[in-house]
Amino acid sequence: MRFTTLSAAVALTARVSSAPVTQTNATQAAFVDIPAGYMKGFKNPSVQSSVGGKAVCISGTVDVTASANNVHINHPGFTNQIEVTEFLDEAFQVNSTLLERFIGGRNHVSGSYGIYSQLCFPHGMVNATTIQFLIHGGGFDRSYWNAAPGYSYVDYAAEQGYMTFLYDRLGTGLSDHPDPLQTVQWGLQVEVAHELITLLRTGSLAGLTFKHVVGVGHSLGSFQTNGVTTQHPDDLDAAVLTGFSPDTSGSSIALAGVDLTIAAQNQPFRFSELPGSYLTSNSIGGTQYYFFRAPGFDPAMLRFAEATKQTVTFAELFTSAATVSSNFTGPIDVVNGENDLPNCHGNCLVPYNKAAEAKEAYYPAASNGSSWYLSSESGHGLNFHYSASAAYEHIHNFIKANGF
Repeated sequence: MRFTTLSAAVALTARVSSAPVTQTNATQAAFVDIPAGYMKGFKNPSVQSSVGGKAVCISGTVDVTASANNVHINHPGFTNQIEVTEFLDEAFQVNSTLLERFIGGRNHVSGSYGIYSQLCFPHGMVNATTIQFLIHGGGFDRSYWNAAPGYSYVDYAAEQGYMTFLYDRLGTGLSDHPDPLQTVQWGLQVEVAHELITLLRTGSLAGLTFKHVVGVGHSLGSFQTNGVTTQHPDDLDAAVLTGFSPDTSGSSIALAGVDLTIAAQNQPFRFSELPGSYLTSNSIGGTQYYFFRAPGFDPAMLRFAEATKQTVTFAELFTSAATVSSNFTGPIDVVNGENDLPNCHGNCLVPYNKAAEAKEAYYPAASNGSSWYLSSESGHGLNFHYSASAAYEHIHNFIKANGF
């Protein structure tokens, strides 16, 4: 990622922008006029360019206070790899009762968490009425949305005139890493997203008050987005769910193939300080098996995915579930790699179109502007495949068609 100084970023924006920002209130203006305002809400902010140079991004830690009714995990945590592998063996055994034994009653958690975030905006005109809220999935951090030139959702959105907000989910990247058993679970992840969206809508971040927020998730990030539409149906105006479907029958074989391992032991130079219940994929072969589908990718993107792989907690893996968002009336768009393994068992068209079925299964009140799309020759890690740009085009056509 190319780093620039604030003055250089401001100068660049000034050269390419001759029109004011679309304003949502009388106090908002172009970035060149209020650089300090765009830093609002970020601790130790810095300015960078997106990987393809299409966007300017402000990065820093955002303090988020959130609470949720998680579940109590009746497990002491993993201390060695034998325990991890045995747990997965038992979890996927026929007639297994392991999860029933380990998932207990409700456990209220609350706290203030540092969430590393990025606000990216295009050069030139900025649509300050709409922002896309991006949530990455398990095993990666925010760089999933801004991986490489030609594989950057942030760059594509900027070219279409959209601002994006992306962040490291709790327990990943540069965000805080609290207790991986009782704290880093689906319930709290949903509430962290809700609090961040609230900050964006109320002008508490960047000094901009966004009228429309479009949620875009991937994998666990889509489950999290789905949770937001269920728990807080007014948070999002539209939801794009990638790596998501009613069929999770491939999850067990996908998890077996990724060969989850204790992150501190697999990547000691990156994760040595983390407890044993923070997990990651064991090898580049496991990363390929779970996220990729040949011949639809450049091997360099597989190497990138392995080099930047992140952690996931077994608690959030086994507490995440799709919910019926009965009160969400906005449009949804379900976008999958055609050969998604964990969420389509390797084929999203057999025995039915699983992307199309998601609306009926989880969004009975979603608007008629809803859509779906299957990306050809693509596995679960949609953004890492040759067909990523075609998927981005579909998503932005969906967003524009619904008036955002």
